[in-house]
Amino acid sequence: MRASVGRRLLDKAANRDQRFMREALALARDRLGLTTPNPTVGCVIVRGDKVVGRGVTGRGGRPHGETQALADAGALARGATAYVSFEPCAHFGKTPPCANALAAAGVKRVVIGCVDPDPRVRGRGIAILKRAKIEVAAGVLEAEAQALNEGFITRLTHGRPLGILKLAMSMDGRIAAASGDSRWISSPASREMVHRWRRECDAVMVGAGTVIADNPRLTCRIAGGRDPVRVVIDARLRTAPAARVYRERSSAPAILVTTLKNLARARRRYERPGVEVIAATARGAKIELGRLMREFGRRGWCRVLIEGGANLAGSALSAGIVDRVAFFVAPKILGAGLPAIDAMKSRRVRDALQLGRLSARPVGDDWLLEARVRAGNGRGRVGPAGRTG
Repeated sequence: MRASVGRRLLDKAANRDQRFMREALALARDRLGLTTPNPTVGCVIVRGDKVVGRGVTGRGGRPHGETQALADAGALARGATAYVSFEPCAHFGKTPPCANALAAAGVKRVVIGCVDPDPRVRGRGIAILKRAKIEVAAGVLEAEAQALNEGFITRLTHGRPLGILKLAMSMDGRIAAASGDSRWISSPASREMVHRWRRECDAVMVGAGTVIADNPRLTCRIAGGRDPVRVVIDARLRTAPAARVYRERSSAPAILVTTLKNLARARRRYERPGVEVIAATARGAKIELGRLMREFGRRGWCRVLIEGGANLAGSALSAGIVDRVAFFVAPKILGAGLPAIDAMKSRRVRDALQLGRLSARPVGDDWLLEARVRAGNGRGRVGPAGRTG
């Protein structure tokens, strides 16, 4: 009987922790993509069953969610429980450690979603709390917490942003008709979802062929959205300087990536306010995307949305910079046209790139197929500095 009562009490406590952690995660999710180079962290301060303080990481990474929640709670934080979606920071940067702030506020318990992989923090935030005699419970809704900040975690562990490959295709695997026309293969609902993804990513990357064929703006056109940096891979300078991606008014710059050989000419043709031209290491006329993504990691970027076309898709997969694939499959058959993926040649079936965790869901008239690229493709594990203070 006593054991049964004990289990019920434990289940009730676990359910309570999950309930408030979900609220912290929801706060963080709403700020996804806006806190680079820091993770997005939500925090709620709870007394009894009442939330007395809420906070989330500010745009650009500061102020931190914990300090915001403590300020919101005021004196009510003393003796309360803090639910934090990511381990509180433990290092001095532009702000003092959040772990110290929680201890100084007198909270009695801290519940953490997942540990921060940053070497300056990893486990140290928890240690600061425990030294202050604060009860700590870590790993509550851990998978959800890690998924929310997988871009930050990828940058810390692999030295580059998370790569998400998005393609819209017909049922027979075509991203454009024989004439080159590709508007619109996907449904309006699918396109709206992509605009939300752009808001959540630091950059969107396309190849020269996409700019030539579609003349896209690559902006985020949803209410409350913000534009990602727009990256064009153009080793041979085939895109027109008057293309919309270079002329679009935006708070985010456009970046043209070319070879060192073409750098001076590219700067004369393309560079202007709002357009940056950079050179990347190349093999022949092919940009080395792995090194380019590590440069983006040094810039603090956490998530890059790769939107095609076929050549860039194949090159990105071959370079091992894609972590997730997202294919919008429309109920259409073109019969001929541009294949979804080029520049990737598997001689045998067993040489195919292996995917895992496949999921499928309807989006408007389309089906969205998502999967993870399985680990073991020779990715490096040297990461740059993590979050700022």
